[in-house]
Amino acid sequence: MSEPLQGVVVTHGGVAQALVEAVKGITGDNGGLVAVTNIGCSPEALLDRLDTAVGTRRVLVFTDMPAGSCFQAALKEQHGRENLAVVTGVNLPMLLDFVYHRDLSPGEAAERAMSSGNRGIRSL
Repeated sequence: MSEPLQGVVVTHGGVAQALVEAVKGITGDNGGLVAVTNIGCSPEALLDRLDTAVGTRRVLVFTDMPAGSCFQAALKEQHGRENLAVVTGVNLPMLLDFVYHRDLSPGEAAERAMSSGNRGIRSL
């Protein structure tokens, strides 16, 4: 069996760390997610941070919004790699689901993350 899929949450400000801490608080699991922030760094420095967090593992990168610096860095990191997928619009429901389904491929996990994230959005 291959190593479990790693999740990397890359966002503006402290959002990534807050989401990762919330998942840990709810599930007790912190091994599946790593937080990366863009605070105080150039686009190149952000890409370096992301590259360090990703390494050579199978990874699903979660970003906060499309077209932002975090998303752009994730797309650059993804280029030419089959073991890395990117999902944008990260939310707590998708991260909670992710930590329990780390046996999927990056592509399968991305599809599942989009589905679980969408199910978590409601208008009341």
